[in-house]
Amino acid sequence: MFRKSSEQSTAVGQANARVDSVLGAGVAWQGQISGTGGVRIEGAFDGEIALRGLVVIGEQGRVTCEHIRAMTVIVAGSVKGDITAHKLEITRTGRVWGDVVAASFSTEEGAFLRGKITMEEQVDLGLGPEPIPEGDADESSIAEGVAEPPLEEA
Repeated sequence: MFRKSSEQSTAVGQANARVDSVLGAGVAWQGQISGTGGVRIEGAFDGEIALRGLVVIGEQGRVTCEHIRAMTVIVAGSVKGDITAHKLEITRTGRVWGDVVAASFSTEEGAFLRGKITMEEQVDLGLGPEPIPEGDADESSIAEGVAEPPLEEA
């Protein structure tokens, strides 16, 4: 009984640590990226990013964003905007212009950050409640007022 719960949280954690979509080099995109998956940006992106997963800005990636909110952010390219993440890594080629709020923060020699760093034990990404994985819904998630028809006796 307890084991199933921990296995589910581990599976969710692993699902959030992978790249599901790629914005390739030479592609420019404006808009909003949100959801539970992970994304790798090798091109140019201008907009909002709010993900319950991984965001990787590759060496050729250029992101202009008022605020990136994600579980994990890895910057090898450039970001102009604030970043809130549970884990942030800026590689040796990474450049960030903006304020950072993170529970875990690391940089490599040569990384660049112009902004304020705030370390928090718990980071609120402001993404609302976590979605319930399919197949995990129970009777408490069924809307009130919807009743099953009564069983007829034979």
